[in-house]
Amino acid sequence: MKKAFQHSVSLMAITFSIFLMACGNNTASEATNTDTTSSMAVTDSVVGYDISLVQNKKDPTCGMPVTAGISDTAHYDNKVLGFCSPGCKEEFLKNPKANIAAAEMQ
Repeated sequence: MKKAFQHSVSLMAITFSIFLMACGNNTASEATNTDTTSSMAVTDSVVGYDISLVQNKKDPTCGMPVTAGISDTAHYDNKVLGFCSPGCKEEFLKNPKANIAAAEMQ
């Protein structure tokens, strides 16, 4: 009977140890979730522009429709043009006369 009691206590100790180790893993998971949320907040703060503010239907550099999203704008020839990225805007400004035809102005 004494052996059975010791065996039961040993099993309970092992079960309790596993339980404690499992709880320790949840803390690491919560820290990971917190980091993900923080980085998402930074991503969500990206400035976007409404398509009603621009006179072009397509990004003049890459041809993407402005309805997909505008992340930057530029003024050219008394018009406001929308661009899908700052890189497209920079490329457009290198040679605007060559790229303006692709903008499909409204």
